[in-house]
Amino acid sequence: MAMTMHVDVVSAEGEIFSGTVEAVYAPAEMGEVGILPRHTPLVTRLKPGEVRVKPEGKSEMESIFVSGGILEVQPHVVTVLADSGMRADDLDEAAALEAKQRAEEALKDLDSDMDYAKVKVELLAAAAQLEMLQKLRKKGR
Repeated sequence: MAMTMHVDVVSAEGEIFSGTVEAVYAPAEMGEVGILPRHTPLVTRLKPGEVRVKPEGKSEMESIFVSGGILEVQPHVVTVLADSGMRADDLDEAAALEAKQRAEEALKDLDSDMDYAKVKVELLAAAAQLEMLQKLRKKGR
């Protein structure tokens, strides 16, 4: 029997995933992190991208898109506090393309640094969604 840990992925909108898993992979700001049960405690910021979890007893990983957030690791519990997120099956390629185009157009008409930061975050999130969709498509999902 494999060792396991509990994982919660939540956002302001609600719970995205909660369950017992064997491994978690997340897009930390300094690169992807892999977490197994009894990992040393850790808190890190997440960039937009794919959080992958391997549910207990299953061979397939589940993918969850997060637009950024915080990852907290304790020896038997992992918590992802996402700015926003959704399961891979709920991603909409047309909406992501539209959001990316809107953000690119907004970058051309900026008034302040504050606007630039907001638009840049939106652009990065849309690009990460599209990248995740392409990766999943290659896997045949």
